Amino acid sequence: MGKERILVVDDEEDIRELVCYNLEKEGYLVAPVRTGEEALEYVTRLTPDLVILDLMLPGVDGLEVCRRLKMQGQTRTIPILMLTAKSEDTDIVAGLELGADDYITKPFSPKVLVAHIRAVLRRSRDSASRADATFLRIHNITIDVDRHEVSVDGVPAFLSATEFAILEYFARSPGWVFSRNRIIDAVKGKDYPVTERSVDVQILGLRKKLGAAGEYIETIRGVGYRIQAEP
Repeated sequence: MGKERILVVDDEEDIRELVCYNLEKEGYLVAPVRTGEEALEYVTRLTPDLVILDLMLPGVDGLEVCRRLKMQGQTRTIPILMLTAKSEDTDIVAGLELGADDYITKPFSPKVLVAHIRAVLRRSRDSASRADATFLRIHNITIDVDRHEVSVDGVPAFLSATEFAILEYFARSPGWVFSRNRIIDAVKGKDYPVTERSVDVQILGLRKKLGAAGEYIETIRGVGYRIQAEP
């Protein structure tokens, strides 16, 4: 049973009640609010372990709430799960580029929602433990950050600096989906003059050099890329 504190932000009362009921049944501590302003005020007082955030909110909308939380040092690591009726790729990509960690579209199954929440919280814990790691293992891939070396089943894989940076970025947050722009920002820095197509080229090269292990790097159509989390 979870004991994490979850902030639920949705202006639809029936949705809030449905989400809160199912999360409380799972043992989570739940705080419901209906507006973006209330969400931002809550986070300044208490730091939740997860924010479930609707995009369509009165006043300050969900994307703006996400942007503000991810800009602040004390709140940027709080995982955000977007819960929204918007299913278009552009809306999902916009949220992910602002730093959201996952999304689920309405209507949704409560069981699927709970499964997403568990996965996001688990990845958040794993990411925190990996944040300072200089030696990473994911599937049969070993990454020595200090030596800038990668091996697959003990066999060296010779990556370019950019390919190595992308692989390390993925390996520190397995299962998380990253848009192309977010990958560029993380690897090259914000406003770096490079096209999204160049990310596709780097991923293609990375997969090829990893051999069969390259299949662990998945394309999420219309959104971006991720490396599969281990079972």
